[in-house]
Amino acid sequence: MPVALAAAGPGGLRLTAVDAGARALGLRPGEPLGRVRARVGSPLRILPAEPAADAAALERLCLWAQRYTPRVAPFGPGEDAFGLHLDVTGACHLHGGEAGLLDDLERRLAAGGIPARLALADTPGAAYALARFGAAARSHVPPGGTAAALAELPVAALRCDAATVIALKRLGLKRIGALARAPRAPLARRFGAALMMRLDQALGLRPEPLAPIPETARYGAARSFLDPVSRQETIVAVARALMGQIAPRLAAHGLGALALRLSLHRVDGAVKALDLGLASPGRCPDRVAGLLRLRLDRLGAALDAGFGFESIRLDVTAADRMPEAQGMLGAGPAEDGIADGTAALAEALGQRLGRPLLRLGGVASHLPERADRILPWRPGTGPAWSPAPLPPRPVLLLARSEPAEEVLALAPEGPPRRFRWRARLHRVAHAEGPERIAAEWWRADGPARDYYAVECEAGRRLWLYRSGPHAAERPAAWFVHGVFA
Repeated sequence: MPVALAAAGPGGLRLTAVDAGARALGLRPGEPLGRVRARVGSPLRILPAEPAADAAALERLCLWAQRYTPRVAPFGPGEDAFGLHLDVTGACHLHGGEAGLLDDLERRLAAGGIPARLALADTPGAAYALARFGAAARSHVPPGGTAAALAELPVAALRCDAATVIALKRLGLKRIGALARAPRAPLARRFGAALMMRLDQALGLRPEPLAPIPETARYGAARSFLDPVSRQETIVAVARALMGQIAPRLAAHGLGALALRLSLHRVDGAVKALDLGLASPGRCPDRVAGLLRLRLDRLGAALDAGFGFESIRLDVTAADRMPEAQGMLGAGPAEDGIADGTAALAEALGQRLGRPLLRLGGVASHLPERADRILPWRPGTGPAWSPAPLPPRPVLLLARSEPAEEVLALAPEGPPRRFRWRARLHRVAHAEGPERIAAEWWRADGPARDYYAVECEAGRRLWLYRSGPHAAERPAAWFVHGVFA
């Protein structure tokens, strides 16, 4: 019986994947399920899609594929997330050349019951395009033949969004070869830099770095049990003992753990993975046990031990340099990796809340919306921005500046006296400014802004800016960007 997967989408349930039998019936991913049932008379088995399980299976397949090369990267959302890239540069000779590697990979996947389309090319973009849209289930492009191999493929093979593909087809640019021969400047102005970047990446004119999955943890330990365990105290004690085995190996290399993963293998084959994050590098078993106890207290019954865990494994997933430090003379050893109580509090809060602590970090940009970014909190981190004196800044910075309408200013380049924002008319009692802020010279993506801090008659203080100079034929646009306390 043909099988298809369905999940909630625009307008109701839609197909997300189909097998060979369903594809033979003319079904394609993205079709509404109601329309499919109405036009397909033969029996069809519909199963719910499980994106989390699919992602986990793809990760396991990537780990398996590391037998060919350590650089294996799963497809991203723009590539339908149903495949993987293998960077086999310098590894083909270990498998009898490029053809031998493809033969071995095809044979092993077929033996595991995994249907696959394979392509080997000079660039990741070309390999994806041939595997996804090529006529043959297996393609091998010789060096220098990328442009010719891609010329007759549809522009959708460049991993562009659907709206761009439709617009290109309306212009008559249905094939990659036609797109490559078209003038670049008009295309870049109409579709932006993303289209040209994807084309250049596929043709090898621009590099495309891959994000490979991390290598298997070097520091880990495991313990199996004749009788399954499920009590929290036992799990914590086992984790403490496993960390005691890992700590000497970390110390031998001058490292400390920053993140750990505790894998609990149930009797029925299910695996429960708990990730622990440390505020600073450490290798103290008691410290790890304390964090794990907090995590288990928060999970409670959600841990779902079932009939018990038959094995437990602890792996260090992230490590950093940990210089040796001597404690006070006559006292015990210093707290491992924790210089003060702030780091211990941060770790405890992270386990209790179930998410890591974050902070704002400065970015070298003049524009306010680009001047900071979210970073993980670490002990001893400095201020999030430069201590250089700046004019007052609003407490709340809007994610996107909102237009101010019906702006009245006594002078064309002066502060506003009245404006309408969020359907309400605001009269300005006092204004400070202007403060001119422009984008970085290498961006040149907009006119300079003149910011004003204004106080309305109702007592509200806002941060407004005028975008570009005022002209008689084109009045300058005004925007509200922030709210003071």
